[in-house]
Amino acid sequence: MRNKKQLLIEQLDQKLEKFKDSAIVLVPQRGWINTIRTTLNMTREQLGAKLQLTKGAIQKIEEREALGQITINKLKDAGQALDMKFVYGFVPNNGSIDNLISLKSEKMAQKIVLRTNQNMKLEDQGIGDEKINKTIKDLAKEIKREVRKSLWD
Repeated sequence: MRNKKQLLIEQLDQKLEKFKDSAIVLVPQRGWINTIRTTLNMTREQLGAKLQLTKGAIQKIEEREALGQITINKLKDAGQALDMKFVYGFVPNNGSIDNLISLKSEKMAQKIVLRTNQNMKLEDQGIGDEKINKTIKDLAKEIKREVRKSLWD
């Protein structure tokens, strides 16, 4: 049976799935605003008129975007002025939120089990590799099910 956390993870993964292909799109060196504006053969004056800004202000906006120092609101405004919709999102590096949580859970479980086993070895109570692997796997499932806050430490 799926718990509430698992359902939320699945719903978020479905939303983020739509952004998956965007991860392979390279941002133009001069930024999207400059690239789109110049491709449309629009001058800075023309874009400035739509945004009620000067040519110099548009140049600054384009420079800030290229440097990654622009606000989301400015990007939305520029998109609207270019007759486009600005969208943004996140793409999980490992394919999905579920995969991210699985990997973090496995790492945490491995760390806990190996540390515990090391202490047990010092007392001549260590367990074999097969038992260690099963314990890691079981603990990782439990950690993932709970989505412990400590995953992100």
